[in-house]
Amino acid sequence: MTFLESVRTCFIKYADFGGCASRSEFWWWVLFTFIAQTALDVLSFNVSMAFFIATLLPYTAVTTRRLHDTDRGGWLQLVALVPILGWILLIVWCAQEGRANRYGGSQPLRSNSF
Repeated sequence: MTFLESVRTCFIKYADFGGCASRSEFWWWVLFTFIAQTALDVLSFNVSMAFFIATLLPYTAVTTRRLHDTDRGGWLQLVALVPILGWILLIVWCAQEGRANRYGGSQPLRSNSF
């Protein structure tokens, strides 16, 4: 997924917490928000905060979908509330390659229950 496709997808799926997000989709979104936030912060703190508020929900949604792609629940992003160690753990999880999962990825896990 390219940079522009990723940004467009994240805005289209503004509050979609279902399904999965590829690594490229997630990391391009992170780069976009970082660059935009930094540039807007130089221009105006108020505009920067408005952008932050406007992109908080899609940021949370794409992080949830990224965790789904690694077969983890979206609520695990709350581990980032633990300073430093939580951030590192969340970065490692989001950087992992996608795998078979129960959240609608290309290769869902098969259940052994009858």
